Amino acid sequence: MQYNRYLLAAAAASGTVAFLHLLCLVFGASWYRFLGAGERFAQLAAAGNFVPVAITVGIAALLSLWSAYALAGAGVIRKLPYTRLVLCLIAAFYCFRGLAFPSLIFFFPENSSLFWMVSSSLSFGIGMLHVLGLKQMWWKL
Repeated sequence: MQYNRYLLAAAAASGTVAFLHLLCLVFGASWYRFLGAGERFAQLAAAGNFVPVAITVGIAALLSLWSAYALAGAGVIRKLPYTRLVLCLIAAFYCFRGLAFPSLIFFFPENSSLFWMVSSSLSFGIGMLHVLGLKQMWWKL
């Protein structure tokens, strides 16, 4: 059986991003800074505050779920509930995140321009992987 390569790549991308978030829990404040969480968030992590841990685990869990949905859409695992709808929402979120950075900058002024360019480009790219995979698999989902 041949799997959808776009959704496989989307699954790998979401899984990688989830893993990077979990590495913040291992390596601490410097990784939060490196990945663009902001100085205040990094300081909370350095102080041992539970909030960064809870948010990071939640984000990693959500991204892992998104990876599972992409795997389901690709045909690697069995279909999950509402696979087509959820993949559409995931694609929309990633594309929105990629395109909305000019508005998001004002909410996170401590993040660098490089962070916004890289993270927004990657987000949009992952969104487009979902879109292309959905286009190919639409009638099979």
